[in-house]
Amino acid sequence: MAEETGQEKTEQATPKKLNDAAKKGQVPRSRELNTVAMLIGAACTLIVMGPDLAETMASLLAGGWSIPREYAFDTIKMTETLYDQVTSGLVMLIPLFVAMVVVAILSSVSIGGIGFSVESLQFKVEKLSLLKGMKRMFGVQALMEMVKALAKASLVGFVLIAMLWVNSTWIISLSNQDVISGLGVAIDFVVWGFLFLSCSLIIVALIDVPFQLWNNAKELRMTLQEVKDESKDTLGNPEIKGRLRQMQLNVANRRMMSDVPDADVIVTNPTHFSIALRYDQKNMGSPVVVAKGADIIAMHIRRIGDAHNVTRVEAPPLARAIFYSTEIGQPIPRGLYMAVAQLLAYVYQLKQNPRNKRKVVQPDFPIPDEHIRD
Repeated sequence: MAEETGQEKTEQATPKKLNDAAKKGQVPRSRELNTVAMLIGAACTLIVMGPDLAETMASLLAGGWSIPREYAFDTIKMTETLYDQVTSGLVMLIPLFVAMVVVAILSSVSIGGIGFSVESLQFKVEKLSLLKGMKRMFGVQALMEMVKALAKASLVGFVLIAMLWVNSTWIISLSNQDVISGLGVAIDFVVWGFLFLSCSLIIVALIDVPFQLWNNAKELRMTLQEVKDESKDTLGNPEIKGRLRQMQLNVANRRMMSDVPDADVIVTNPTHFSIALRYDQKNMGSPVVVAKGADIIAMHIRRIGDAHNVTRVEAPPLARAIFYSTEIGQPIPRGLYMAVAQLLAYVYQLKQNPRNKRKVVQPDFPIPDEHIRD
């Protein structure tokens, strides 16, 4: 699309683009990391299980060389013996195979996450494009593959030569040892050498992993127009709109509930509506609605108010009038000044006489006709 419109892909991929790409199997993967992890895992497994493997291998060899002569003329006996030998050999290698599979899976999902895409296995005609094939052959990815191949060959060659050079005297001395002890020492040398060679390839993996992350992000970049179109499509989706509205409502409710403890009074209907009012003579020209709600939200407002000792006054006409005329964060309308002033005065008297609240008479709050709601 970018090539058709002539726009450059300068924008980072959106979460939706990343999610769609993951469904198609377009996630960063490092073959070098997988290879190194498998090699190191195999080497460590061989080192840990070395004595057991050597003992099992010696037993298999001894058993193979001690097959009775008459078995050579008995097909059934020979087949059973060979089956036992092969089965024992495979069982011996099971831990090695399991370790390599586990390490391969963990290394694969470490940078690209867990996911399997059938779409990535499907045949696509565009993959046969000669132009795209040429781009792949002479592109950044091909250049990186060549650099990695040269680096691997150089590292392996250097480590191998260094190991042989350092241990040359010791290797020559093996000729003076008996076969069994010499073979055991040689196997140890090969296994540890295999581990060192594998570890040397970590350098290549450390180069490849950041490159794959960068290259994948580069391929998923979007044009400014693509970002705008995606945003338009996403926001135009009724389901997304509803989800955004619900998220906004949840955020607003949390913010509103956090203001309830600072309210001076909560006016109730008594059960359907709850309105929390706050008035600061120094900083406010008139009382402000800090929270309001109906039904369940009204119940939460009352609970929070009770938990923080906010005075609650049951005044249904006034509660309905404020609920329908004033939004959260707004001052009450002028028509309700007198009623709210009497309400605050009543609350002040209640606070001044905490032990004799029954003696404080609740006034009838005057509601103008234009604010009366049934």
